[in-house]
Amino acid sequence: MAVAVLIPAGRVSRSVVPRLAPVADRLAEVAKSASDTVPAPASCAPTALNRSALQAGSVTVTPLPGSRDASPLTQISMVGVPAGGLSGVHVKGSRSGAHTGRLLAYSQGDGASFVPSHPFRPGERVTVSASVAAVSGDAPRALSYTFTVATPDTGGEAGGSSTPPSEPRDYQSFRSRPDLKPPKITVTAHSASASPGELLLAPYSGPGQYGPMILGEDGSLVWFKPLQPAGTRAADLSVQSYEGKQVLAWWQDPLIAGGSRKAGIAIDDSSYRQVAIVRAGNGYQPDLHEFRITPRGTALITVYDGILCNLSTLGGPADGAVADTLIQELDMKTGLVRYEWHSLDHVPLSDSYALPRPGSRKEPFDFFHVNSIAPMRSGDLLIDARNTWAAYDVDPRTGQVRWRLGGRRSSFKMGPGTVTAYQHDAREQPNGNITFFDNGATPKAHPQSRAIEVALDLTAMTATLVRRDEHSPALVAGSQGNTQALPGGGWMVGWGQSPWLTEYSASGQVLFDAHMPSTYESYRAYRQDWSATPTTPPVFALARAGAGAGSGSGATVYASWNGATGVASWRVLGGPSAGALRPLAEAKRSGFETAVALAKAPAKGSWVSVQALGPTGAVVGAAVPRRV
Repeated sequence: MAVAVLIPAGRVSRSVVPRLAPVADRLAEVAKSASDTVPAPASCAPTALNRSALQAGSVTVTPLPGSRDASPLTQISMVGVPAGGLSGVHVKGSRSGAHTGRLLAYSQGDGASFVPSHPFRPGERVTVSASVAAVSGDAPRALSYTFTVATPDTGGEAGGSSTPPSEPRDYQSFRSRPDLKPPKITVTAHSASASPGELLLAPYSGPGQYGPMILGEDGSLVWFKPLQPAGTRAADLSVQSYEGKQVLAWWQDPLIAGGSRKAGIAIDDSSYRQVAIVRAGNGYQPDLHEFRITPRGTALITVYDGILCNLSTLGGPADGAVADTLIQELDMKTGLVRYEWHSLDHVPLSDSYALPRPGSRKEPFDFFHVNSIAPMRSGDLLIDARNTWAAYDVDPRTGQVRWRLGGRRSSFKMGPGTVTAYQHDAREQPNGNITFFDNGATPKAHPQSRAIEVALDLTAMTATLVRRDEHSPALVAGSQGNTQALPGGGWMVGWGQSPWLTEYSASGQVLFDAHMPSTYESYRAYRQDWSATPTTPPVFALARAGAGAGSGSGATVYASWNGATGVASWRVLGGPSAGALRPLAEAKRSGFETAVALAKAPAKGSWVSVQALGPTGAVVGAAVPRRV
């Protein structure tokens, strides 16, 4: 009932999806009744913060011992020993009673999840016990702990956004693909020294269509996937590695598949075929802020979960709600939740720079607002939180916070220029420094947003600003944004709510600068290498010179191939039948759609096609011949 849904094409049983659907329905019913009958706890935070999750000397468990924020649909995750080393698992709820279930092993071979056969009850205390096999001849160790199930806030959930009226001046149009209307890209700077690689965005918020979008090095369109239904949003499009191959991954809401309309992660191969869909586990929806596939076949995702909470000690309502932002590590092969880290278990509500009001069920107190997860060289996780103005080094074995960079209780003495506000995208670089996209808003705390790099001295516990890049003219991004380190020391900066993307050299020189229309946004922007050949063929449109012109007049053929990266030029073919075509003209590729001029228009009733040619002149794709 509590596994994540992962649907690799042709491999994982589709029966997982319908089995989960009725459980989700039951959860909604349980949550609705519970919100009326179960009072909010005195606090949704545990009595002790940042306690170790390591049990029986070697096992990491979630939900965390003593926590009060577990999902009614949670599984009991146990990492640290092979599944065969776990036995005698007993799970009992104070209201729901004893729970039968299945112990399912992780594909990594280092643990298992106990998946209960029915949900827990909101507000109840759950006791877990198990026996952990002996190590080196020692006696088996007992594992025993308790946690409390949260009362879900049912004030609302994620969904697609409305689309403003379409404005032709803001989007691109193509004769060969009139169905595509991606936002226009205005390039204001492009140096020959700019890095190679495609540009990845996921525009939304403006008029026209929303969807994942790839641009060439020069800012011209390479691929655009308009999402349906209208208003469906995508975010965080990136190139990643899945089962040893390059793939595209993005968050989408809603992602309609397998009987679900919830948000999810879509993964496409280099032919733009969907090879997997990832859903969050434990009854949650994945959030847009992060999705990362790890080398060991797991995925890191962020989740936003509203739960009821007494906020009176902070000046908020006693019957309020909190957005408990958390991370999950999912086993990509089984969909099981290996690990779950809740901000409420480790960071006090008083650390927030956000206000606890209204803190209502419709507008929960977003005290933490996780927005990035990054594996560190040590194996720890670097977790960034917008609303505490801090990044956290987290030990994934125990869940403990080792240090805090920034915020109200920084572990480091913050040097001039190092204090961030409402920041995003904390990443450790190979030299140990930390980069951020520092929004500085909203509300406005800095004159403008910036990309920064901070050096840490872990002995003296000091933080020193070593680099800062700002946009000219100044930009203030109230939300979103990222700083991507490029080979050679440059940065690609996505300005989030401000619809710009900028590449800087190692010395801070602007090498590329472009923007979408002012109404659009893209959560992040990346420059990454991407090579793709679509399964769909190229397409074309023919425009004769002058209305009613005969075959003696000229014509123009407009050719495109949405998503193809290996096209260098186009060849137009024509002839009396589909099987008797000969070359008529060629032209070098010029952007998404290439116009190929014909001195003489094809005779009416004749056949025309186009061929996409690679750099060596070889045919890499051909359109379906069509009578014109």
